[in-house]
Amino acid sequence: MDNLQAILIAIVEGITEFLPISSTGHMVITSAFMNIGKDPFTKYFEVCIQLGAILSVLVLYFKQFIDFKNPVFYLKLLIAVIPSLIFGKLLNDIIDENLGRPDIIAWVMILGGILLLFVDKWFNKPTTLDSNDISVKQSLSIGLFQCLAIIFPGLSRSAATIIGGMTQKISRGAAAEFSFFLAVPTMFAATAYKTLQYVQDHGMFTSSQLVTLSIGNFVAFIVAVLAIKFFITFVKQKGFKWFGIYRIVLGIVVLTLISLGYIA
Repeated sequence: MDNLQAILIAIVEGITEFLPISSTGHMVITSAFMNIGKDPFTKYFEVCIQLGAILSVLVLYFKQFIDFKNPVFYLKLLIAVIPSLIFGKLLNDIIDENLGRPDIIAWVMILGGILLLFVDKWFNKPTTLDSNDISVKQSLSIGLFQCLAIIFPGLSRSAATIIGGMTQKISRGAAAEFSFFLAVPTMFAATAYKTLQYVQDHGMFTSSQLVTLSIGNFVAFIVAVLAIKFFITFVKQKGFKWFGIYRIVLGIVVLTLISLGYIA
């Protein structure tokens, strides 16, 4: 992977991390199209730069996230993140194998897109309108839904957690905000685990790899700041229908490119 490829993948990550269209799926497809998807460092890079994008949450929601006077907030995040840590550890090999399969990701993209066409009609009577009012029980439910994105790459962590929140009668906006907050401990844990795993298998990072990681995280962070602002405004006004249509179209395009041999 060269720095230009890293920047392209980081832009894709920053745009898609908080949208319900699967950032991981987009990065895997992008890497496969550039014929670098099988490289171990590329696979690690695709996880690591998600942390860079996630850190944008700390900037945009600093007052809400760094609120030590409200320990219940952190308890909710802890409860919500635990299922992902357990499933991620137990199913690590299966997850890694599926992440190398653009065809699986494309099909999950399509099926998830069909789901997004209808969620606004199914869950249109929320009773929890503020993310601060989300209960511990609701937090656990959202955490369990997040596991679906781990098991099925291409589903989207954002989509799984937001829809999970909506099933608990949480509004789209509040569910999206909680999804952003939950992403922080989730990606910190995932990055730490993947870093340890990569170093054990391949040794310490080279200086050029460290430069590439730094560039990727910085670009993903800047782009994600802009993407969050867009997403919150769009989803409150328009809902998820257009994201569903996009996912279906992209999934069909990817399957077509696979069949033509452009994506391996």
